[in-house]
Amino acid sequence: MDNTDQTVTDDRTAPGDHAVAGDGTITDEARAVTEAALFDAFGGVRGMVETTVPGLVFVAIYTVNKDIKSSAIAALALSVLMGAARLARKDTLKHAFSGVFGVAFGAVFAMMSGNAKNFYLPGMLYTLGLAIAYLVSAAAGFPLLGLILGPIFKENLSWRKRNPGRLRAYTKASWAWGLILLAKSAILFPLYWWGNATQLGWVKVALGIPPFLLSVYLTWIFLVKAPPPIDVIAEMEAAEAAEKAAKAEQAEQAGQPEKAEKTSGPPKHARP
Repeated sequence: MDNTDQTVTDDRTAPGDHAVAGDGTITDEARAVTEAALFDAFGGVRGMVETTVPGLVFVAIYTVNKDIKSSAIAALALSVLMGAARLARKDTLKHAFSGVFGVAFGAVFAMMSGNAKNFYLPGMLYTLGLAIAYLVSAAAGFPLLGLILGPIFKENLSWRKRNPGRLRAYTKASWAWGLILLAKSAILFPLYWWGNATQLGWVKVALGIPPFLLSVYLTWIFLVKAPPPIDVIAEMEAAEAAEKAAKAEQAEQAGQPEKAEKTSGPPKHARP
């Protein structure tokens, strides 16, 4: 194989780096690495709770008192507390603030419009837009999930041309996310148009975690069976180290003749 063409096929057999063992079973290492990346990207169980509970609080309070302001403020306050708890634990800013911003937009929109259903509209529009992005990117051969998970796996965009097995896995997973989120939108938007705020709220809460879990599970299935990622960060570090070593060797070789000339000095003549 030409050294410039480093395409990785599905049967890579680098020792200690298998996604699937020789007998077809998935290795514990592949499971652990994939699970850790998915938890990092999507926030894990805590992330699911933080995206679901504020909506639950809003619809529960609104069901009792029909007051948009108190329901929105309670949901926003809870979201801020959960975000602050993440910051106190020195968690990533992405997970700490993403839920707060989403709830804040919904709360402000609902209070300004006077329509409780608008508390859920920003999140619904985001879900629909994300579904379209997943589907379009998968159809274009540049799956969005690869852009999200590539840096976490330290493979960046190497899956695009150097690792076709992972490209297929990311494409399948992006199709799965897109179709699942599109189905969720197909249920929620009719309720937004023709249902009441209480119906929409409870259905949205019910559809918060199950579609997410299904999408993450399918992603895990596709990726854990795919070839291992190419660690381009390690490659760059190794190339940089090799370049430094080569320059040091060249400098040493260039300095040897000069040193030999200085130490030898002029030839000594024999005395008569």
